[in-house]
Amino acid sequence: MPHLNVFIADLALITAVAAIVTLLFSKLKLPVVLGYIIAGFLISPNVQWLPTVVEVQNIETWANIGIVFLLFALGLEFGFRKIAKVGVSAVITAMTVMSFMILVGYFIGILLGWSRIDCLFLGGMLSISSTMVIKKITDAYKLGSKKHSILVMGTLVIEDIFAVFLMILLTALAVSKDSSGTDMLFQIGSLVLFLVFWLAVGIYLIPSLLKNTQRYLNDESLLILTLAICFGMVMIFSYMGFSEALGAFIAGSILAGTVTAEKIDKLIQPLKDLFGAIFFVSVGMLVSPSILM
Repeated sequence: MPHLNVFIADLALITAVAAIVTLLFSKLKLPVVLGYIIAGFLISPNVQWLPTVVEVQNIETWANIGIVFLLFALGLEFGFRKIAKVGVSAVITAMTVMSFMILVGYFIGILLGWSRIDCLFLGGMLSISSTMVIKKITDAYKLGSKKHSILVMGTLVIEDIFAVFLMILLTALAVSKDSSGTDMLFQIGSLVLFLVFWLAVGIYLIPSLLKNTQRYLNDESLLILTLAICFGMVMIFSYMGFSEALGAFIAGSILAGTVTAEKIDKLIQPLKDLFGAIFFVSVGMLVSPSILM
């Protein structure tokens, strides 16, 4: 019971701070995301003169759930049809930006005297944009339907997919310098086949399931079924050693092609807002002044 009290106290502190920030930054007409991050820093253990969360590990768990909901909602909004419309442009843009930033990070690492593998990791980190932050800002300013926003989000989605392959490549290079590359190619091939398989199953099976059961689904049962599909896909991807966020996005993209996509989007909106706020507050908690210095 004391553990439960600590958990509730931490959640109460986070939601209270998030509520204050939402009102304040909305009045100032500033991005609420920035306020969440600042608020997270202020209530983190790094700042001793304000109330502080007790169990940071619990907040990280909630933050991971927030990532799942945000990527799931992104998949619902930017399904495969929208991505296909900006596919060529998004791929070229993503490849250009990522290649340039990897080179920038690599040469910055060289100037700092780092090893080559560390330089490559720095370039990889700089090449990946924050899809969640940009999505939140476009929602705040109601830019989601604009043509340039669709291209931007399509590019970010492609970057996220490329990031998974990039992590596989960098991990293989870091673990074994004398590796022949067979394991790396096997992992990449497995991911491609895995994506193709679940896309095929999802595109043919899930829409048919929802269409045939639509008459029996009220809001509550549709929400529960949607969450089961989302978290089920996340578990499958996690079990196979792939990104949980990618699993959530794939689940959302599959459901985007169903007859209930618009209704699902409205049902998960409150959950996305709640866990999204917790996620961005937790990002602020991870900011360490000593590391920045």
